[in-house]
Amino acid sequence: MGSGSSSIRRFQFQDRPGAEQRKGRGAVVLSFTGEHQPKVDGKGRMSIPADFRRVLERGDPDWTEGLSPKLMLLYGDHLRDTLHVYTVEEFGRIVASIYAMPASNPNKRRLSHLIIGQSIRLEVDKDGRVVLPIKQRQKLGMGEGELYVRGVGDHFEIWKAETFENSVGAGLQDWLDEQGEDFDPLGLIDGT
Repeated sequence: MGSGSSSIRRFQFQDRPGAEQRKGRGAVVLSFTGEHQPKVDGKGRMSIPADFRRVLERGDPDWTEGLSPKLMLLYGDHLRDTLHVYTVEEFGRIVASIYAMPASNPNKRRLSHLIIGQSIRLEVDKDGRVVLPIKQRQKLGMGEGELYVRGVGDHFEIWKAETFENSVGAGLQDWLDEQGEDFDPLGLIDGT
């Protein structure tokens, strides 16, 4: 893993609800991509990669030049050793989907607890940092040290670096090792 490799990428999401109405950009949306290894200090401050801040800005309906973007930090019990960060706009779509579920659906209440109840809104400061609350740092088993941040499209994940390497990183490498030499992961996508 490098110290940081990322770029803002634009993708077509023509089948996503509301994608075509995003601030006059047509069906093109920004996406979280790449990986970074920021550090968290004793006060819980973590730098948000500049590329990710641009995505957060565009996904915050209240953001304008000179203001700090907000983000939604999801720490639900189902995430176990990681935290997920969504733009305000993307998280709003998730919440709207939960609200749209029939009241008789038992998963509506479960999702409300896991997603809505176990998330918080944070603001990126003028220096491009966010303060991770102590409860969320404890969930990662972290005081100070190196984190691993990976963009996965509509959100990014925050891991304690060691935990990511030992779980997701190792599992992904094992899976790749099982594939043939000519394996192209893009071939798994329908229509490719």
